[in-house]
Amino acid sequence: MSAALPPAPNDAPPAQPRNPLHGMTLEAIVTALQARYGWEGLGERIPLRCFTHEPSIASSLKFLRKTPWAREKVEGLYLFMLRDDRRAQGHAGTPPAAAP
Repeated sequence: MSAALPPAPNDAPPAQPRNPLHGMTLEAIVTALQARYGWEGLGERIPLRCFTHEPSIASSLKFLRKTPWAREKVEGLYLFMLRDDRRAQGHAGTPPAAAP
């Protein structure tokens, strides 16, 4: 019986078609959130100094790369934004239900 060998270092990582964060950079995530909510709205949703006091993409990235719990919150808000967008697209073509 032979043990399975680990993948060779040159092998590509497995595809993750159902993971919306796969292939997304932290910079792209923060940029998308800032474009959607603005710095003020982002600071209200995730009260971090990097969003509320002299915010910038660069300072936010520097903080988030060093702080895993804060990055998780940002990624969670991004996933919420994607779900919200999908929900809005799904309802855009649906006529309102008739009142009984």
